[in-house]
Formats: sequence, C-alpha cells, structure tokens
Amino acid sequence: MPTTRHRQTRRRLLQTAAAFPILSTLAPMTHAQTPAEAAADPYLWLEDVQGEKALDWVRERNAASRRSLESWPAFADTRERIRAVLDSRDRIPAVRRRGGSLYNFWQDAAHPRGLWRRTTLDEYRKAEPNWQTLLDIDALGKEESVNWVFKGVTSDGSGDGRCLVQLSRGGADAVEIREFDIATRRFVKDGFRLPEAKGGADWIDRDTLLVSTASDAASTTDSGYARIVRRWKRGTPYAEAPMVFEGQKQDVAVGGGVDRTPGHEMLVVTRHLDFYRSELWVQDRHSGGRLQRVSKPDDASVSFWYGRALVELRSDWTVDGKTWPAGSLLVSDGLALRQGKPVLTALFTPSATRSLESYALTRGTVLLTIMEHVAGRLQEWRPVMTDGREQWVHRDVQAPFPGNLSVSAWHDPEVRDDPLAETYALTYTDFLTPETLFLARTGTDARERLKARPAQFDASGMRAEQRFATSRDGTKVPYFVVWPRDAKADGHNPTLLFGYGGFQQSMQPWYSGVFGRSWYSRGGVLVVANIRGGGEYGPQWHMAAVKAGKQKSYDDFAAVAEDLIRAGISSPAQLGIMGGSNGGLLVGAVMLQRPELFGAVVCQVPLLDMRRYHRLLAGASWMAEYGDPDKPEEWAWISRYSPYQNVRKDMELPPILLITSTRDDRVHPGHARKMAARLAEQGHAVRYYENIEGGHGGAADNAQRADMNALEFAFLWQHLSASDRKRIPAKPSREASK
Repeated sequence: MPTTRHRQTRRRLLQTAAAFPILSTLAPMTHAQTPAEAAADPYLWLEDVQGEKALDWVRERNAASRRSLESWPAFADTRERIRAVLDSRDRIPAVRRRGGSLYNFWQDAAHPRGLWRRTTLDEYRKAEPNWQTLLDIDALGKEESVNWVFKGVTSDGSGDGRCLVQLSRGGADAVEIREFDIATRRFVKDGFRLPEAKGGADWIDRDTLLVSTASDAASTTDSGYARIVRRWKRGTPYAEAPMVFEGQKQDVAVGGGVDRTPGHEMLVVTRHLDFYRSELWVQDRHSGGRLQRVSKPDDASVSFWYGRALVELRSDWTVDGKTWPAGSLLVSDGLALRQGKPVLTALFTPSATRSLESYALTRGTVLLTIMEHVAGRLQEWRPVMTDGREQWVHRDVQAPFPGNLSVSAWHDPEVRDDPLAETYALTYTDFLTPETLFLARTGTDARERLKARPAQFDASGMRAEQRFATSRDGTKVPYFVVWPRDAKADGHNPTLLFGYGGFQQSMQPWYSGVFGRSWYSRGGVLVVANIRGGGEYGPQWHMAAVKAGKQKSYDDFAAVAEDLIRAGISSPAQLGIMGGSNGGLLVGAVMLQRPELFGAVVCQVPLLDMRRYHRLLAGASWMAEYGDPDKPEEWAWISRYSPYQNVRKDMELPPILLITSTRDDRVHPGHARKMAARLAEQGHAVRYYENIEGGHGGAADNAQRADMNALEFAFLWQHLSASDRKRIPAKPSREASK
C-alpha cells in the first residue's frame, strides 16, 4: 500500500532520487557558463566531471591527501576497526515484508557489494536464520564487468512473484531497472528493462508498468527529472507507451505509483511544483478514466488508507471556518477529500515542544512517532463505530525508552486474511545503546524481542546529555553531548560538532560503533546540534531557516559552538565540525563566518557554490529551500553566506578536509573541487579527497566506507589532538590549486 506522503517524497529526492528520473547520470544538468561567469570563475573547468584534465587534478589531490592523512600513526588500525564494524555479522538485518517472506540486503567482508536475500519470520527469530540468496551483486558485477551497486526493488504486489530490481553503476542515483523472477531467482528474459536513468516504475498488473523516466531532453524538467508518466504494456516499445500525465518544464519532477489495496486500487501521480509543494492526481487502477486532482493544500502530503485519506500539513489550513495548524495530521474520508468536501478529524496537532516525526499504517491502526524535545514517543489511533458514526480513539504506547524510536508496519494489504495485519516492527536506539528490534502488536504493550545488536564499544563510564544554546535571536537550540569515559569540562576535550539543518530532516540520537571505536575510545566528545532548518520541532522549525532565513541555521550552529566553549566542554583549538550535503554547506558557511571558533572542518559531498548550484545536476530542485540566485533580490541573501564567493586570502581559517565522490550525481563534485582549488590558491590549509565511486553517500561498499571514514578521523585527530598536531605536514602552497 504505497503512501504518497510528501515528506517521504522529499526524502527520496534528498536520499535516493531514483524515485524520480533524470536523463542521464553526470554530464547533463551542468548548464553552460555565461561569458561573465567564465571570466569571474577560473575554476569552472573542474565542473567537467569526467574530463581528463579535471580527473588528473583529482588524482594529484587524492595522492597528496593520502600521504598526509595516512601518516597518522593510527590510520591503518582505525580503518581496520571501522571495517570490522561495517562488516560485522552481528548487525540486525533490516527487513521488509512482502507476502510470506522477509527480504533483506546484506553486505559483509565476503560480499562487499552485497546479497539480496529472504527468509521467513520463524527463521528470522533464530540467532542464525536460514537465508535464501536471490541475487548476488558481486557475482553479477563480475559476470557483466560492471561495478553494480544495489538500489532496491519494487514488488509486483504478489509478494513473492516478480519485481523490478534497481542497479546503479558505482553508486550513483541513476539506476538501470530490470524485471526479476523471485521464484527462479533470475532476470526475466525479454522482460521489462529500462536503461540507466534516475527513473522509477511501479506495477499496474503483471504485464503493465507505470513508468516515469526521461527518454530525451525534451521530456525532462529544468531540474533534470521526468515530467511525463507513461503506461507501458509488456511487449510494446516504450516510446509508444501512452502518456498518463505530463508536467511542465519548470516543475521539479513528476512521478507515479500504484495503490493495490483490494477494493481501493488506483494510480497515483504526483506533480512536484517545487521541493515542498505538489499536486496529487488519482485514477481508478483499471478504469482508464481521467485523472482526478485531489483537493489539498499544495504543501500538504496525503496517504490513502483503506478508503480514508491522511493529510499532513506544512502550513495552516482552514476548512469550513476551522483552522488546522501547520504540523497537524488529519484524517478524512478519501472520496470526500478527492471531491473537495473533506470532513476532518485531527490525529495530531503540534505544540511548542511536540512534533510529528512520522507515522505508519497497519490494517486498522495509525501509529504516530511523536518527538518531545527530540525524544520519541509512540501513540496508536484507531477508528471505532459509535452510534453509527466513526470516532477515533487513541492510546499511548509504553515504549521501552523515550529515545530514538522507529516504527514500520509489517502488514501487507495484498495478503488475504493477513495474520500480521496488526503487527509492527519497533526499533529503539540511542547514542550509548545498540539497536533492539521488537515485534509489537497494536492494542497491547506486550512485545517480542526479535533481535538485539551486541555492544560495539565499551560504554561504561560514558554518558549522554541534552543541553540548550541560545541563538542570536534568542531562540533556544537543543543539542546532544556524548561524553567519553573520564572526560571533564576542562576545556581540553577534542570535540566534534555535527549538524545538518535543512529540508526538515531531524537529527535524532544514533548508536555508532564507528564513532565508538574511532572517536569515543580515544577521548573524543561528540555533539549533535538540532538547529533550525531541521524537523525537530515540525515544519515551523524548518521554515524559519529557508530562503531569506537560512542564516538562522548558521547562527544556531555557531551558538552551539559558543556554548560548548563557554561550558568548558571544548576550546576553539580542539573543536571540529562536520557536515555532509546541506550539512556541508552549513560547515562551509560557518567556517567562514566564525573561523575563530574551530580547529578543523570536515566538509562532505557539499554544496558550496551557491551562485551556480541550481545549474548543476539536481540543484534546481532545491530552490524552494535556498532561493533562486538568478533573481537579484534572492541572490542578495544567498550571496552573504555562499562559501565559494566569500572565501578570501586575508582570512585566518581552520584547516579543512573536503571529501566527495566522482559518481555523486545529486550534489555536483564541482562544488568541492572548486572550493579546494580556491582555498589552496589563497594559501589556506586544505585537504581534498574524491572517491571515484560511491554516489552521494561517498562510498559504494564497506571497504570504501571504512577508508573514507579513516581519512576523516585521521584529519580530525591530526588537528584536534595536541599530541597529533605536532606530526601534521606543512600546509600546501598556493601552487597546489593549479
């Protein structure tokens, strides 16, 4: 039962982007430079992702960075420790239920690219389940001489029948889609197949797909995603597939999905006007009739659920004289909503401290994960008939701890008389507690403990606490501090401050054996900042720091740093910052605005040239977050923080490590390349490393992940540890940029 929640769609655009297609992987959405831009920017040639001159530049920087970072005495041991964590067989296998099976994708030392496999619930309960391998990605890559990376599957709805496997070259978002027969464990000869693209497809029936993939430049949006959805019949040329929906060139994307819930089957098409606003269109699955636009606020997300519709609001909505506040979750009869006559009931309304993080749907229950000051709580809501009318009742679930809770329903609506219709998986973790997975049932607090991950580091004597900093405008900003054993607030702790602050993504506590073995065990403090731009306090917390308000994210982050120094948790010489993607923009901007606060910066797969971000790959899709730099009034605020335009040679900057991937087809590697070149030209201390594979995640397998993590920790310890700073090689000369 696919949902059409806008938040999930935003996450796909942010994290998997394969849900929405693009013409090709790397070269297309790099727009030509104007003569003025070429004159103003001597490093535009580094935007040529696969250009030999640019790649020679990358190889030289990679070699120099390796010589420097591998000189850290603990480098090899740290990399080995990280690899052991990533390849550990005691990880909890994350599963998704389809039909009578639980499916999992697994990577370890013997299978670096991974196995797609399945088992039963009875087997999964065992310490060593019996898994049936369906697809060996390492073997496939060897057979086809392609560095395939697994990107997921789309089931045909029969549970264990046919599916569409998504494969990426080197970890990019763009995928090749192939039809796969689960029973025979083989790709279907002459089956459905779509060439490499940021494309998506879903099953209408066994012989028909709903496809949104770009076939040529004319069928893409300005953001590089598809603007056409087609209905493709088996055995016919895709070029002749009839059009279901066509968006506009200025849209972000158009995508489609299929709701196969018995009795409520329909096609669902989403037209993304920008990153946060969308139109929703539905069509009965088999009727072939006209699409009907769903009456909803443009920035609201909708899920259909057994004839009902759940509506999540990003802004206030007034219906029949009653105003529902932003951040609310409402429920209505689905047909009434489609006809523009919703009768709404609130399942959740926010407060100053409470927000809705997510929800999951069983056969008869809505499960709400609620955050109270970034701590998770769980509620169940169920409709009941009272005097012939549907009423909603709820209960608070006694979860194991008020920490980071995640919930996923195991109900499959296409399984007749589903025995797991009211079950769900509940996972708990925090900074010092490994993940525990429970199988729970609605209506009761009793739950079965399915899996628990053993501790990956010694947490005895450690502690985690939540604190609040005061930002420039007086806003209280929460942050977490994870203290290693025996650490004291004496101002001498090597400390890493981590943040993101964008796209309504919340930063909740996480358990990390990598940090445990590479950071905490050596005396490092970890700080996680819940700054505006995230989703910790709902859409208003996010909207406070978009477009003209983006500076508030940077003010919040700096305020946390100041609070750490004031409290004696760290000092500027021993305080490092780290962020990736939008978080890379965050640390790049704050480094330039408040360089006196930091001793080292790790900037991962970042946006940095905000004058051209909207012309590079998927960048145009993010203008609802940052603004349009081609509009003078919007460039006026963007230009104040855009790192590439604000770095100057007379600045005293902390040393920075810029790290990215050649195969990142979401955030263009040109951002990091050009920033590294400009910093080096001006004589600043900069290290640069670019993984040739990896996509936006930076790495394609555990060996690459361990290597890149070790490079980052080497850099941090070299600059934040008093003993290791003595071994740092001299900073590169300005010639290094050439």
